[in-house]
Amino acid sequence: MAFYGLILIPLLLLCNILISDAKGSLAQFGEQPLSRIAIHKTEFVLHDSARISVSPVLLGLEGQNSEWVNVEYTYSSPSNDDWIGVFSPADFSKSICEAENTWVEPPLLCTAPIKYQFANYLNADYNITGKGSLRLQLINQREDFSFALFSGGLSKPNLVAVSNKVTFANPKAPLYPRLAQGKFWDEMTVTWTSGYSLNEATPFVEWGPKGGSKVQSPAGTITLTRNSMCGSPARTVGWRNPGFIHTSFLKGLWPNMMYTYRMGHRLFNGSIVWSKSYSFKASPYPGQDSLQRVVIFGDLGKAEADRSNEYNDFEPGSLNTTYQVAKDLKNIDMVIHIGDLCYANGYLSQWDQFTAQIEPIASTVPYMVGIGNHERDWPGSGSFYGNLDSGGECGVLAKTMFYSPAENADKFWYSTDFGMFRFCITNTEHDWRPGTEQYNFIEHCLSSVDRQKQPWLIFLAHRVLGYSSADFYGDEGTTGEPMGRESLQDLWQKYKVDIALYGHVHNYERTCPVYENQCVQKGSDHYTGPFNATTHVVVGGGGASLADYTATRAKWSYFRDHDFGFVKLTAFNHSTLLLEYKKSSDGKVYDHFTISRDYRDILACTVGSCPSTTLAF
Repeated sequence: MAFYGLILIPLLLLCNILISDAKGSLAQFGEQPLSRIAIHKTEFVLHDSARISVSPVLLGLEGQNSEWVNVEYTYSSPSNDDWIGVFSPADFSKSICEAENTWVEPPLLCTAPIKYQFANYLNADYNITGKGSLRLQLINQREDFSFALFSGGLSKPNLVAVSNKVTFANPKAPLYPRLAQGKFWDEMTVTWTSGYSLNEATPFVEWGPKGGSKVQSPAGTITLTRNSMCGSPARTVGWRNPGFIHTSFLKGLWPNMMYTYRMGHRLFNGSIVWSKSYSFKASPYPGQDSLQRVVIFGDLGKAEADRSNEYNDFEPGSLNTTYQVAKDLKNIDMVIHIGDLCYANGYLSQWDQFTAQIEPIASTVPYMVGIGNHERDWPGSGSFYGNLDSGGECGVLAKTMFYSPAENADKFWYSTDFGMFRFCITNTEHDWRPGTEQYNFIEHCLSSVDRQKQPWLIFLAHRVLGYSSADFYGDEGTTGEPMGRESLQDLWQKYKVDIALYGHVHNYERTCPVYENQCVQKGSDHYTGPFNATTHVVVGGGGASLADYTATRAKWSYFRDHDFGFVKLTAFNHSTLLLEYKKSSDGKVYDHFTISRDYRDILACTVGSCPSTTLAF
């Protein structure tokens, strides 16, 4: 498999080592690095002694979606506070911001860079010589680029020099496909991004069995405006046109068959702009007895292969997780990312960079997503939590960039069947308590599955609705979201949910089979016979900065690991399920357990789930 030089190179296995430069860490824990730049306070002090140039100027001549560029710069008054900002579109000073009020002039600059790096990075003598160079990576983001040299640090930036422009050969090209299961098992959706509006070209997907004849399926197109956002920075300095998002539905797939596809845009002169070709394997028939493997993680985020922005400590495990999953794709059938996708937090350029990062995975297997606080939460927007975590996106980018088979994309809860699995994917940023619409969905999802055909029932949520030893929960005197376990534990027990998985807490933890805060069965690496209680697994260590545990360990906490990693579920047949926890640093298994049970074991009575009986014959 070719990874096109984007991020997936062996060197990136070193990315768990925190790199320090003369400025130290580039981001504080949990902070979107671009938010540290007070771009609206920029002063224009263009200086004759400052120069910055970039080469090459034309990228993607052989169809590449990403390329490295060389940046060279000089300045007669250098400082360790100087930094390089990468802007797109190149004419970044043309963006217009509204004034905060009628007595204040609008800012001169109101467009945040798409990435940045300090001028002294790998240039130890920069503050003496005033000369430096960087190698930075660009991805195709539909517009041209320019580079700017700033003095004054991030809090009081002074623009002293602007570079020449750089562009891709076809900036509008169809890019970054994301597969997802449709509302039916024999349907696959393809979502991608381009620069072509419907006034310029008609989007479609050409697809068919590998080596067989091809058909063309139309695609729908949507885009967004600043007014689609709920607040700042998404509506102000973080705004960047996300391009046009296209989705096509490939229907009537044969189970387990290999298909090839490519995205196309038919221009009005009759010519077609094609993407490169991709392939995927169709889903198994619901209940099919075959080997089925699903990778699950939360809180992945994005990171930069060139070590700019948050490379140091904002999302240090992101590249490793992406690399390990992509490397093992021949042994993976589906990926589920349960919330906190890219941590754009209102800086829309980061969504392109995230979809580029996961392209090797999402273009090959269904990449199903849940929604988290960093996609959805915003005051007055209908989210259950009224915080600022989405940076004003209020869920709009997540539901636009990724397809989900939800009945209502804004609510973003849904079920999806994959062979012997039933996955119930919830939305913790909407109310889940008894009597709510989501509670009714959860009960229907759990109760409507035929366990003889699909024995493996999996519950997924972003925030922890079950059990976690996270210190921030402990500080509140709880082990999960308030009213979470209390609202749902009877449903998990009644419908015999095998495993509940969560993100939000950036580490790994597995419980014993637990109900009402008590181990119904001792923690083990193998469970056999009738269901006793649900095993809860926190798998939020996809990439974002790690979270600590409480000092005191609860009896239900069986295994935990303060590291980056992901879970892999393998259904061997209707009687055996394996869960493996793998570290992102090396891809090796550090925790595992199996469940072995027959259909009669699922039917058996257990605490909290015994049906009524009668003595009548």
